[in-house]
Amino acid sequence: MKSEVSEMGSGVGGGGGGNKYGSLNLTDLPQDCIATVFSFTSPRDACRLSLVSTTFKSASESDAVWENFLPSDHQASIPSSLSFSSKKELYLSLCENHILIDGGRKSLQLERVSGKKVYMLSARDLFIVWGDTPTYWRWISLPESRFEEVAELINVCWLEIRGKIAISMLSPMTRYKACLVFKATAGAYGFDFQPAEVSVSIAGAEGCKRTVYLDAARGLRQRYQIVPRRIGLFSRSRFLGLQAPVPPAPAGGDDQYPKTRGDGWLEIELGEFFNDGSIDGELEMSVMEVDGGHWKGGLIVQGIEIRPCL
Repeated sequence: MKSEVSEMGSGVGGGGGGNKYGSLNLTDLPQDCIATVFSFTSPRDACRLSLVSTTFKSASESDAVWENFLPSDHQASIPSSLSFSSKKELYLSLCENHILIDGGRKSLQLERVSGKKVYMLSARDLFIVWGDTPTYWRWISLPESRFEEVAELINVCWLEIRGKIAISMLSPMTRYKACLVFKATAGAYGFDFQPAEVSVSIAGAEGCKRTVYLDAARGLRQRYQIVPRRIGLFSRSRFLGLQAPVPPAPAGGDDQYPKTRGDGWLEIELGEFFNDGSIDGELEMSVMEVDGGHWKGGLIVQGIEIRPCL
């Protein structure tokens, strides 16, 4: 393949010599025709083709190519205050930086390789049981959050967080995964023993449920069989100085424990969904821990991210 690209480059560069494709010389085609062909490839392919010749470079950087890589509804999402010199610059900017939409309640970004849409629903865009009761939750601002407010869990025995997004907003023919994005405070408690139940489904339908642990350190403790001291607010072992046994690890592996993201936050996968482009309605995601009756606190929820599976 590499030799074919090299030979094609010598043929289209106008440097003379033979052409293995006979009478075909791509440099004879109008640049807009070449650009139209490139627009049916991918962002990665367009960047690679730009290295073949100056003709290809000019065509691959045209707005006609990169307009096709952008979401069809991107003009409605881009704030009028933002301006870009080209569609390629806009595409690369959306890959590197999120933009806030829906009055700051959601963020939008593009996955660099495919151009598929990535959303995050802010904590304010989620349904959080008792979320407006200061005894249980409070709303604070953090400089490392992309949103104006995040939700800090003070103390609850019933944890229920739900989010919804219109399926029409997602890129078609794409498998998505949803993740809860959060942090744990230094005094977080109540998540080391009782698992949470998470799911992703079409709203109104029964989804596939599984259990996860929101305790970031639990995976490490399981691996090395470290037994922690229970420090829950109403934990009897806290007052008696006893050690709690580590419950058996759930089947399913490391995806049932939080992972650290590149931005410093934690995330736990809630599930996956394939958007074939033919389904209307809403995609619903949930995180629940309501069975154990254990009191828990110390989570800071930024939101739920819905991104293409790589």
